[in-house]
Amino acid sequence: MQHKEKWYMLTLVGKDRPGIVAHVTAALYEGGANLGETSMMRLGGNFTIMMMVQFEGSTHALQDVVGGVAESLGLKLHIDPIVAQLHNHPEPDVHITVYGADRAGIVARVTGVLAEAGLDILDLESDVAGTNAEPIYIMHLEGHAAEGIPALESALDIVRADGVDASLQRIDTMLG
Repeated sequence: MQHKEKWYMLTLVGKDRPGIVAHVTAALYEGGANLGETSMMRLGGNFTIMMMVQFEGSTHALQDVVGGVAESLGLKLHIDPIVAQLHNHPEPDVHITVYGADRAGIVARVTGVLAEAGLDILDLESDVAGTNAEPIYIMHLEGHAAEGIPALESALDIVRADGVDASLQRIDTMLG
């Protein structure tokens, strides 16, 4: 009988401070867990980590491994069993940049029209620039144009009609 690996998605969120990654990964290593893919970033003074973790124990046992460290660092911890799909990295073929006056619903509007035009979003980063009186929302998206570039350009025309500046650049991926 072949042994099936057990994978979990750990999500930790809390105030940024030095040593978070070192302490969390040390606890996982000492507890017998192995890391797969991870994403870690700072957003507005907060730090968030998403980690794919291979661990032979239960969700409760993994909570015991990392829970004390998370609590001591003031991090909220969430654990979900997952099906790991390591090495499954679709390559983006478009980069879209959006600038506009910050207003409620801008992300939903932009991503909605792009999704209808066949964009599979692989990465999205956003920021608020400008001033408190006149904030500007900036969004960078990378994705796969499942319905082609012309469909996305038409979707961006809809966004532009709403007073949002948007540009699309094709990403040429090199193989080999």
